Amino acid sequence: MKPQVPAEYAHIYKIDAQLDRLLKNIELLAYLNPNNIEQEKKKFFGSKFTVEPQFTYTRLKFNAFETQRKLFSLRLEEIQHEEIHTLFEDILYHYSAMVQCIDSIGKGDKFYYNSLKTFGTPTDRDVQNAQFILHFKDVLDEGSVKKFTADQAAEYFAEFSKNYQFNYKITQSTRLASDAMVKNSTKELLLKKNGKFSANQLKILAHHEIGVHLLTSFNAASQPLKIFSNGFPKNVETQEGLAVFSEYMSGALTLKRLKTLAYRVIAVDSLRRGCSFTETFMQLHSDYKLNRDDAFTTAMRVHRGGGFTKDYLYLTGLKKIYNHHKDGNSLDDLLTGKVTLKYKKTIQKMEDLGLAIKPIHHNIAYASNDNANDKIDFILNNLK
Repeated sequence: MKPQVPAEYAHIYKIDAQLDRLLKNIELLAYLNPNNIEQEKKKFFGSKFTVEPQFTYTRLKFNAFETQRKLFSLRLEEIQHEEIHTLFEDILYHYSAMVQCIDSIGKGDKFYYNSLKTFGTPTDRDVQNAQFILHFKDVLDEGSVKKFTADQAAEYFAEFSKNYQFNYKITQSTRLASDAMVKNSTKELLLKKNGKFSANQLKILAHHEIGVHLLTSFNAASQPLKIFSNGFPKNVETQEGLAVFSEYMSGALTLKRLKTLAYRVIAVDSLRRGCSFTETFMQLHSDYKLNRDDAFTTAMRVHRGGGFTKDYLYLTGLKKIYNHHKDGNSLDDLLTGKVTLKYKKTIQKMEDLGLAIKPIHHNIAYASNDNANDKIDFILNNLK
């Protein structure tokens, strides 16, 4: 049950509700996942890596210009509390940039520059961290064999979800850029319909998608303010960092998984250097010896829309959350919704004011550190 609205903050709730109505259809990945991944993959492989994929995307369900106009017509001056006013102002600018991002999907450089504005791009240090991870030799593991179908994965996730007191829908889709993802607006777990999953990957996805992404969706739904559901500015780095950290704490994080995150940094860096899809693919497949299916998926994730830079944030987010936890800090306030580490003190202030509540659902992996791989700790401790 949500707490009663304090009368002195009625204006905050009014603006929050107005903002929520404007942001209903603004979920970037719902528009950015290509409709024809498998068809273009088949053509690309059939051409022996010479024909650039031509991805198609879902049409917008909102008027981008009108949405931005309404965003900037919100009367933020009514919010007298300085810290919360700053948060809402940052949210407004963040979603204005997000609207521009969605509106420019498939429009080449226009989308790429909007992506840069919204998500940034890896620094030289980030690239060095990725290369540091990739220099470690692979370790063969029986748990890495992909032998489980999407139906079997759905059964696994349903059983795993008994650890949590929330209900959600599992849907299979052929339009995913990854093996699984959470659709925040519908609190839905989407699985790649034709995908194959390894035993350890199922554990990774369970702790990542259910233990963090779905959990924060349900925690956000219990909050008095809708901004916890719609998302704080630049929350991707924190949310993905929490999700990969959940993999680590559960003992599921492997060198192979870390290398996947490192390849993503390399791919985004190739985008920054002006490489085409084929050039990014060949760098991963020929230079780094990544198998062609994973190289295609990694290149597609980065080049979709016209150049999507988000993927480097998984590794930077993991390092920040790992350090934050190692320094003895609680992660509870970061599970209150789709929030950002930068605003942790603001969240705590909002809890003091009755504008937010502590998380109802807690990540089971965070209760104890089950990582038994010294190499993983060595790597995480030595990332710059």
